[in-house]
Amino acid sequence: MEIRPRRNRSSETIRSLIRENQVTLSDLVYPMFVKDGKNIKEEIPTLKGNYRFSIDELLQEIESCVDLGLRTFMLFPAVEESLKDSFASYSYHSDNFYLKAATAIKKAFPEVCLISDVAMDPYSTDGHDGLVKDGRILNDETLPILAQMSVAQARAGFDIIGPSDMMDGRILYIRKALDEAGFTDTGIMSYTVKYASAFYGPFRDALNSAPKFGDKKTYQMDPANSREAFREAQLDADEGADFLMVKPAVHYLDVIQTLKQNFDLPIAAYHVSGEYALLKSGAEQGLLDLETAVKETLICLKRAGCDIIITYFAKQYAQWGKNNLG
Repeated sequence: MEIRPRRNRSSETIRSLIRENQVTLSDLVYPMFVKDGKNIKEEIPTLKGNYRFSIDELLQEIESCVDLGLRTFMLFPAVEESLKDSFASYSYHSDNFYLKAATAIKKAFPEVCLISDVAMDPYSTDGHDGLVKDGRILNDETLPILAQMSVAQARAGFDIIGPSDMMDGRILYIRKALDEAGFTDTGIMSYTVKYASAFYGPFRDALNSAPKFGDKKTYQMDPANSREAFREAQLDADEGADFLMVKPAVHYLDVIQTLKQNFDLPIAAYHVSGEYALLKSGAEQGLLDLETAVKETLICLKRAGCDIIITYFAKQYAQWGKNNLG
């Protein structure tokens, strides 16, 4: 045989020389949970290795991440029931601990990038991403609330706004509100293709944000559909999104690739809590080696077309890299 592909696999040095894709720390976003109070670091039982932090503890955790080389963080608020109402008014209240957390982080670590979460469900007594009336999630009436939330987050110091609500027209509405408030440099990472997935359970436990009735299928996408993803992406791009996100990640590699091939915007994917939990559980049961499986998962996302990977494994991936360097 004159042609032997195995020659290019004969050593790790040769394999690394021709490797087509790499996952670096610059590709990763670390999602983190913040709650009100002091000296709080609560492990989330269904999301082992992840915690709800008070601001003081969150600052220490971010410092340890920055020392490892991580630079981008996505924050989510765990809000007490007493602060919730049907209009999510606490989301833009001046005393909101989530907004205070962003300000404190940017003051301590001005070099990091902070991505927010824009949706009503963490602050809503209904647990839905939109305003509820008579059992229906209202689209247009939700947009002003999301816009007010977005401006408050930009003012607090978030670099990128992350609308996760899947309301129609929200990107344009938020973009106009940000520009009118003087935040023309604040980006928008749209949850463009967010499926009504079974893999969000641990995340909803972390925030206690599960819907109080029904489900989210009237606004999140049907997992059976892929052409619809292109339509959503086209709308968000036209409305002014700076990034397009697919959520979940591993189960929608085809959608990631479609967006990468058809749009010039950076493509993000959210490796969600359920996908994380599956790998953790498999490793705990001795069914797989966690480090090997996580690295394979992330490189698959990169190969499919991800420019940005949001993953609960970000810190652990950074630690593995540091350990491998000795």
